[in-house]
Amino acid sequence: MQRDHYGEHHRKISDGWIRASIFGMSDGLVTNVSFILGFAGASPAHSVVRLAGLASLVAGSFSMGSGEYLSMRAQKELFEYEIDVERRALQEFPAAEEQELRELFESRGIHGELAERLSADLMRDPDLALRTHAREELGIDPSATGSPLGAALGSSASFAVGALVPLVPWLVSSHGNDIVGSIILAAVGSATLGGAIGWFTKRGTVRWSLRQMVITAVAAAVTFGIGRLVGVR
Repeated sequence: MQRDHYGEHHRKISDGWIRASIFGMSDGLVTNVSFILGFAGASPAHSVVRLAGLASLVAGSFSMGSGEYLSMRAQKELFEYEIDVERRALQEFPAAEEQELRELFESRGIHGELAERLSADLMRDPDLALRTHAREELGIDPSATGSPLGAALGSSASFAVGALVPLVPWLVSSHGNDIVGSIILAAVGSATLGGAIGWFTKRGTVRWSLRQMVITAVAAAVTFGIGRLVGVR
């Protein structure tokens, strides 16, 4: 938590792991309930559906983690390269960079002596000058470029948790058709996840719960219908 001048609390949300975890859990839940019901709709043996659900969980978890790591790693390295370019410019062309700052302040409505004094003061502190240039010119905070490993682990683990929810009925029993159990758990999981997102974003738990449930239901219904239509030999 961070505290501003008025005592308000702010959460640190720029590292990327929150987005990755929410996306991973939602993706795991929607993907695996759709996958399981798609297989179950074709009326195969109980063990086939269970194996398919487990394979989807493991493969999806690794896929989410590796994809998140590679994308975040590429983004982080791009940010670091651009920041290094700005750092070299500050070292090699300080006068030009100070002029850029002055023009930037003037474009923000700060003119005359005040703009000149602010730009000169900032240039006396290399780290502060770099942070200011990076934020204003590149839209990057050098101290918050994200954690690829944290995002990857959060995404992978949350996908596995979400994918496990509709698979539970097929793991605790060894025969029969557990479609109803998967649907019930997926509905509860979707409502819970949506409500958590709504609470965290302060945008309404009921609305987010309904939104998540509708998305999950549509995906599951479509794949179940395809499985029922195609069937197995």
